[in-house]
Amino acid sequence: MEKTIGNKTVNVSEDGYLIDLNEWDKDVATAIAQEEGITLADDHWKVIEYLQNQHKNDVPLTIRSVGKSGVVDIKGFYALFPEGPLKKASRISGIPKPVSCI
Repeated sequence: MEKTIGNKTVNVSEDGYLIDLNEWDKDVATAIAQEEGITLADDHWKVIEYLQNQHKNDVPLTIRSVGKSGVVDIKGFYALFPEGPLKKASRISGIPKPVSCI
């Protein structure tokens, strides 16, 4: 379904995840983050870039794998994206909901 996020109309799944990563940009990410109550800083962008690269390489994402990435540890991941870090970070990153998320 179509949804306006920021100043852009994008296609999202029923859960609110972008269907096409090509529709993602930093303005869309910032608007989604605001919906989630998150103000993006440099550390957030590093995680977003990591998640997008893993997705492009078809690497399954889990909280544990992000914690072992060297980009952020698990405690830091929860601090950056509270209350469901992988779900929120994936949504902000413009990638599909990870299979490991309920």
